[in-house]
Amino acid sequence: MIALVGAGRMGRGLAVVFAYAGHDVVLIDLKKREATDFARLADEARAETAKTFETLARLGFFAAKDVAAIARRIRVVPDSEAASVLPEAAFVFEGVPEVLEQKREVLARVSHLAGPKPIIASTTSTILVDDLADAIEHRERFLNAHWLNPPYLMPLLELSAGKATRPDVVQALRSFLDGIGKVTVLCAATPGYIVPRIQALAMNEAARMVEEGVASAEEIDKAVKYGFGLRFAVLGLLEFIDWGGGDILYYASRYLTQALGNERYAAPEIVERNMREGHIGMKTGRGFLDYEKMDLESHRLERLGAFASLLRDLDLVRPPVL
Repeated sequence: MIALVGAGRMGRGLAVVFAYAGHDVVLIDLKKREATDFARLADEARAETAKTFETLARLGFFAAKDVAAIARRIRVVPDSEAASVLPEAAFVFEGVPEVLEQKREVLARVSHLAGPKPIIASTTSTILVDDLADAIEHRERFLNAHWLNPPYLMPLLELSAGKATRPDVVQALRSFLDGIGKVTVLCAATPGYIVPRIQALAMNEAARMVEEGVASAEEIDKAVKYGFGLRFAVLGLLEFIDWGGGDILYYASRYLTQALGNERYAAPEIVERNMREGHIGMKTGRGFLDYEKMDLESHRLERLGAFASLLRDLDLVRPPVL
C-alpha cells in the first residue's frame, strides 16, 4: 500500500500514478476538519482523480470501461486514521505546500506515526532534503523524490538523498519507481536539482529574446519545438555536445560571450579542460561520455532511428521528390 500525505493537487496526481500502476493508495488529509468539511474534500479528491482517469482513457492509455475499477484503488481518509494507516505503508510520499516549517511539522508527525519501516519521501521542488531531514525520526529512511508535472504523464523523477539516507533505501525507492514505468535519476542535494536548473536558464533566455526583439514569442516557441526540443529528446544535452564535438561549444561560447558582451554565455571550466585534454566527443572516443568500447556506427544509427520515429509521430516526414 502507498500512503500519500496531503490531499491537494500533488497528492491527487500521485494517487493517479500509483492506482494506475495497480497499487492500493491511501490519500491522507492531515488537517483536522469537521466531518462535513472532510466529506466535501474527499468527494472533490475522488471526483478529480476519476476525471483524470477518464482523460487518460480518452487519450488511449486504457479502456474507458476500466476507469471505475482503477479509481476504486484510491481511498481518502481523515487525519484521525493516519496513525493506523501510515505504519502499514511500504512508501509514504509527502505532498503538502512548499513551506519549510509546514513540511517539517508534517514530516515530523508522519515519521513518528509511521514508525521505522516505511520509506518516506518528500516531493519538494525547492527545499533541500537535509533542511527537512532533521525533523524526521529514522532519517536513514528519508529522501526526496522530485516529480515533474503532471506526474501521471511525465516519466522522470529526480531522487535526492540526504546525508543520513541509507543507500539501500535509495535503491529500494528507485527500484519501485522504475518498476511502475517511471524513469529515475540520482542527483546531489543542490538547489534546482537537474531539470528545473536547466529549464530556468532556457526559459529566462527565451523571455530575454522576446524582450530584446530577437523574434516573436510564437517564432521562438516554434524554434524550440521543432529544433531544440526534438534534438534533446533523442540525445540529451551532454551527448549532443559529444555528438557534434565539444570544440564547437567551446568556440561558440567564446564568440557569443564577445558578440553579446555577456559572461552568461561563457563555457564552464569542464569544457575548456576537455579541450586541453583532447576529450571532445565521439570523434576522439571520449567527451562527457566514454565511447571507446562502443560500436559508434550502430549507436548513431539507433539514435537517428529514434529521431526519425519522433518526426514520423509529428507527421514531419515527407517522401522524396523523384
